[in-house]
Amino acid sequence: MAIYLGIDGGGTKTMCVVADENNVLGTATSAGSNITRHGEARVREALHAAVRDACAAVKVDPATVVSACVGLSGAGRPEVRDSVTRMMREVLRGKIEVVTDLETTLEAAFDDGPGVITIAGTGSIAYGRDAAGQTARAGGWGLAISDEGSGQWIGRAAVSAVLGAKDAGEDPALLKPILDLWKLTTLDELVRHANASPPPDFSSLVPLVRDAAENPRPSGAWTGHPLDPVAQGVLRRAGGELATLTRSVMRRLFGPPGDVRVAMAGGVFRQSEVVRKVFYNTVITEFPRATVQAQIVDAVDGALALARKAAR
Repeated sequence: MAIYLGIDGGGTKTMCVVADENNVLGTATSAGSNITRHGEARVREALHAAVRDACAAVKVDPATVVSACVGLSGAGRPEVRDSVTRMMREVLRGKIEVVTDLETTLEAAFDDGPGVITIAGTGSIAYGRDAAGQTARAGGWGLAISDEGSGQWIGRAAVSAVLGAKDAGEDPALLKPILDLWKLTTLDELVRHANASPPPDFSSLVPLVRDAAENPRPSGAWTGHPLDPVAQGVLRRAGGELATLTRSVMRRLFGPPGDVRVAMAGGVFRQSEVVRKVFYNTVITEFPRATVQAQIVDAVDGALALARKAAR
């Protein structure tokens, strides 16, 4: 029985699946494996842990894996591909392919066909391919200057919105949960923490913002409205920003009326109904013939599919 391995390496976590030709046999999750954010030593540790744990869960020797595909951000650079390939060669003997997470996500969403995928995780990007194989991207230029609508962007926007509400003399409901999550006690501490170098993990605030915006709270649980308008505003802006990236790619590859498939991927889409609804409505407004897939795409499925293809 041939064994295949697919890995999706994100900024926050690394997912590994072990499978045969037809079925997934086991999975494992480890720490993030974005080299730009974490450095080679930590990425090596995360990748090895993901492979080791996934294989151990189903009693598979990693040395018996026929083909593996690793998809991760930054793999478009030859030096990153070479480095990750060397890391994987330390634990695997079969065929190893290292590609970008854009390629694995596109594969998971559309196989070899045309379409546009928008990824919103720790970072964000839109990427598409037309029927002739021409590709285009928008966004994804890094957390400090781009990645609109991403987890990091949402966290920063939430802190900024809270501070703006305080400036206006309001008592924003999000302030206390943010302080509690980051183990802070005052507004001044929040300002110092948010402006620290290196910056805090703003993406850790996404579940908190989502809950405040989408899950009604019992009266008195937080001050403010049962559904927090500050949090809702942040998520609506995120959905709009992600739709803007997507429409840029759609215009360049397909043009109006945009008879094209669109897919969503990443934790932000998975967690937030508000982001999904705003994204869908904004895309459809300009491209009414587009088909926006409801199911959130898992890039690791595309990595596994590419691993199987590579062995044929």
